[in-house]
Amino acid sequence: MSASNRQGPLERFRVLDLTRLRAGPTAVRQLADWGADVIKIESPQALDVSDGWIGDRLGSDFQNLHRNKRSITLNLKDPEGVRILQRLVEAADVLVENFRPGVKTRLGVDYETLQRSNPGLVYASISGFGQDGPYADRPGYDQIVQGMGGLMAITGEKGQPPLRTGISLADTGVGLYAALGIMTALLEREVSGRGQWVQTSLLQGMIALTDYQAARWLMDGEVPEPAGNDHPTATPTGVFPTADGHINIATAGEEMWRRLCNAIGAPELLGRVEYASNELRTKNREALKGELAQYTRRKTSSEWIRAFEQASVACGPIYRMDEVFEDRQTQHLGMAISLRHPELQEIKVVAQPYTLSRTPSQMRTATPGRGEHTEAVLMELGYSAEQISDLRERHVV
Repeated sequence: MSASNRQGPLERFRVLDLTRLRAGPTAVRQLADWGADVIKIESPQALDVSDGWIGDRLGSDFQNLHRNKRSITLNLKDPEGVRILQRLVEAADVLVENFRPGVKTRLGVDYETLQRSNPGLVYASISGFGQDGPYADRPGYDQIVQGMGGLMAITGEKGQPPLRTGISLADTGVGLYAALGIMTALLEREVSGRGQWVQTSLLQGMIALTDYQAARWLMDGEVPEPAGNDHPTATPTGVFPTADGHINIATAGEEMWRRLCNAIGAPELLGRVEYASNELRTKNREALKGELAQYTRRKTSSEWIRAFEQASVACGPIYRMDEVFEDRQTQHLGMAISLRHPELQEIKVVAQPYTLSRTPSQMRTATPGRGEHTEAVLMELGYSAEQISDLRERHVV
């Protein structure tokens, strides 16, 4: 992949990717998919360093995270490796890293150092708990932060132990926040001409993602409790049994409640005093769920979904992952994208979840091999073939 075959709204930007694990690669993927020239920097193979990657390089997770990038190897523990990075920085717009806070300073690749040679650099740091403060040096992992950010305490069934979500929500969420911060800084740079240091952390991202549950405490003094599949404030909303499985039903407001009762053939519930308002339905939630279940068990999931669609009642199936991608709306939206990989042949990755009418995202290339583009990138910097060979022999690249 070269600059000539990249297209997209971000194609004018060059991004240096020093990230590993999940949160950082998630942030950089947002830039790569929209056309940025992303150079992923990894340790030379000869050093036998994993760079903190999780799982098999040819595995689905790695391939999904690192598409649309170029890869070079660079030994940042070697002063000459750092000098090469500094030369890359001179022509870069963005650098993204998720080292522990002290590591980048020891390596000499921190923001204060690198911005001297490129004052326009947008330097993004993703950490577990922030760049300073009492927990700054702690290792940050998704499940730890799900617990500390309040999510696990509100997930699961009432009276049961705390429960993590089925995805790495803290990692993914903070990756998206980091990408938003980077793009905000790039927009501001168009006015000021100056870059800046973008900082975020798993803990900040996780707290922000709890959103209205956090606001319930901050503004109302309410400590949210786990509600299982029930919505904490809108009733009835949750999972209901059918003749052949379960479906989700969601009601918000009195009109939707009326439509639900009529759709299931239970208009008499509308006259019951204990269900006369959302507040009362929430107070009497368990009894109401039991009564509704007597009706929903009478038909299959597909029958209820058709009936509720006709009645404009919010509902939906509960899919396994294979069923998600078999759904005709998912296929219409194009949420699975095919790529060619030199070893794996045709693979499918998850598409971007938003579109632009004139400048769509592009899936150009599968995840590169480690150091696949080292020679090309170094030649762009002016290194000769002989110099690159010497750098390889000394394990600088």
